[in-house]
Amino acid sequence: MLPIPEGKQAEPEQPFEQPWHAELFAATHALSASGAFAWTDWADCFSVALAEASAAGGATDGSDYYDIWLAAFEGFLVQRALADPQSLRSLRDAWTEAYLRTPHGAPVKLSKTVGSP
Repeated sequence: MLPIPEGKQAEPEQPFEQPWHAELFAATHALSASGAFAWTDWADCFSVALAEASAAGGATDGSDYYDIWLAAFEGFLVQRALADPQSLRSLRDAWTEAYLRTPHGAPVKLSKTVGSP
């Protein structure tokens, strides 16, 4: 790391490019920390997903990292019976609808009824 010039402040590191990246990481970590699954099991699953994406000609610059994470995590949750495909599909559809109706720059808000039977 280069020294910071005198009179300048260091820019804070931003480990996540998008807020949803941080939220996805936090949700994954929280479920693992709660005992829903072992982090090593998730890491194994995600490693396979990354390898498959690479073999399929995926991006080599890491730009699809969290897209792969999300798809693998959804599959992992279904496989572990922690979510069902229909609920995930409903949530994805609700998110898309909310995103499309939200003005640029405003926070996206989902209906409180999302996921309710």
